[in-house]
Amino acid sequence: MRQVLSTIRHRQLSPAAYRRITLLAVWALGFIILTGGAVRVSGSGLGCPDWPNCGRQQLVAPWQYHAMVEFGNRVVTAIVSIAVILSVLGALVRCPRRRDLTWLSWGLVAGVLAQIVLGGETVKHHLAPGFVMSHFLLSILLLWDAVVLHHRAKWPDDRGRPRRLVPAEQIVMSRIVVLAAGVVIFLGTVVTSSGPHGGDPQARRLSFSLHDVARLHGSAVMLFLFFTLLTLGTMVYTGAPASVIRAGEVMLVALITQGTVGYVQYFTGVPAWLVAIHIGLAALVWALTLRFALSLVEHPPASDVTDAAVAARFAVLSKPDPVPA
Repeated sequence: MRQVLSTIRHRQLSPAAYRRITLLAVWALGFIILTGGAVRVSGSGLGCPDWPNCGRQQLVAPWQYHAMVEFGNRVVTAIVSIAVILSVLGALVRCPRRRDLTWLSWGLVAGVLAQIVLGGETVKHHLAPGFVMSHFLLSILLLWDAVVLHHRAKWPDDRGRPRRLVPAEQIVMSRIVVLAAGVVIFLGTVVTSSGPHGGDPQARRLSFSLHDVARLHGSAVMLFLFFTLLTLGTMVYTGAPASVIRAGEVMLVALITQGTVGYVQYFTGVPAWLVAIHIGLAALVWALTLRFALSLVEHPPASDVTDAAVAARFAVLSKPDPVPA
């Protein structure tokens, strides 16, 4: 083990290469949310009735539809684990090594391990709604970790003090937008756990009225949209940088698309294929919302901050003295 660690320490990875690795982790964690949704809407949640084996005496799934769908999601979990391990190893050999990136990458490892255990418990408890909801929400938290890791990976290593690109009150507004997105996602899990797609025809459902929880979820979406429009409108009015406005516009387009799909699926009887799209879009909107909020503060290199301060000081000193009247 010591020899392995020594070998890792003597290898070096550039910051640009490490950022590409973190992007791979973001995509992998987003993709497994989509495949997990496919398992649920296809009714394949108990296609492999045991864990970690698919069956009591069989590791690989038999050639049956539901078993193959569930086993395919487990294979994707293995791929995600590889991406997460690469993030940790990359953080250890990145030159220079940074503590914040190392801790965030280890957070992904802890989250994936918890996800594997929780997935096994979900199967053992026959897709009980509380376990299924927790399984999805943990995936959302993991995606949050990965997006933050990828964002921080682009920070310069010799960064100076952070610099706000918008006024402080608009940063607070962006955090309210993130909070609103989290509430929408949570209520979405309640709706799904009250609806017809429980992962298996015999799976227990929440006792709430689907109409009532869907209306509550829709109201939360409207609040999310309102806060997003208010925040973006305020930023446009105060002249926020084009990069910030662009990130907000991309998030807004994804949010409107997501809301449209949600209403269409509700009024068309909640078809499985639309639910799967809705789940995938939820992960996309979440990632874009985080990206928007993170884009409001930049971390310039310390040398740039020093040069800017010197230039400003020089401009003051070089102003000509006023000519007496």
